[in-house]
Amino acid sequence: MIETVPYPLLKWGTDKLLSLILILIFTPVWIFIVFSMLISMALFPADRGSLFYREKRITRGREFNILKFRVLRKDVLLQSQKEGKYSRLYEGDSSKLTWAGRCLLKKWYFDELPQLFNIVKGDMNLVGPRPLVVAEVNELIKQGIMYRDFILAGWTGPVQVEVKGETLQKTATELDLEYLDRCRNWSSWQLWRYDISVLYQTIQIILSGKGLKF
Repeated sequence: MIETVPYPLLKWGTDKLLSLILILIFTPVWIFIVFSMLISMALFPADRGSLFYREKRITRGREFNILKFRVLRKDVLLQSQKEGKYSRLYEGDSSKLTWAGRCLLKKWYFDELPQLFNIVKGDMNLVGPRPLVVAEVNELIKQGIMYRDFILAGWTGPVQVEVKGETLQKTATELDLEYLDRCRNWSSWQLWRYDISVLYQTIQIILSGKGLKF
């Protein structure tokens, strides 16, 4: 029987501490984002709606509400919910984004910042497999791929720093399983150093404008 992945105290403490520090450091950014979104809603009626967006995802076998700044127009969100589709599928079409989402949030991945609160809450880690929607996890389970039941989802991970073209699901799964193996078999110090390297690469990719696979 596969056991739930145990997380070293060093990883757990670092994730919580760094998340809190980042929340504080990004306070001016939070204010700027909210101000920009309010301007967007004032100028463009189609952009009006909530500041945040919640979507059901899976982490360690349970559902949780992932928190994001809203980048899709309200009508597009309603459409995605009605069709039962992953909101990410609509975000590649700039015509479906709000002005703030198109010009600011998606460009610098600021829409992902609220997930720092998910980490503090314990829903996610800073590094791990990105959380999938319920339907996608159920499809993996049908294929006998069960690892999502045993590992916490991550804000970023090995898949997100793998930028050599489009990553197929098989490759993404392999990278996730390799990370699960690291969590099980590496020492606390080895895993901590690996996590820091992934976070560093993530920042480099965002600043370079190469894009991340969120």
